[in-house]
Amino acid sequence: MVESGALLVDVRTPQEFAASHLPGAVNIPVDELPQRLGELGSPEQPVVVYCGSGKRASRAEQLLKEQGFQQVVNLGPMSAWE
Repeated sequence: MVESGALLVDVRTPQEFAASHLPGAVNIPVDELPQRLGELGSPEQPVVVYCGSGKRASRAEQLLKEQGFQQVVNLGPMSAWE
């Protein structure tokens, strides 16, 4: 999806992001997501979220879907993709 234009969003803290993240990811901590939705573009924009354990990514996925984002994929824990 990311290769096709989906936005890859790391919903961990800035400190976790600085230590390691997936290539091409942007960092928007899950607690800041409601205030930073504008950074994601249109609700038609596909979004892929991930975090450290999968819990925050699940929260982010739910929040985005509640805000009208229709194509949201939760990659789950970052450790599964490194």
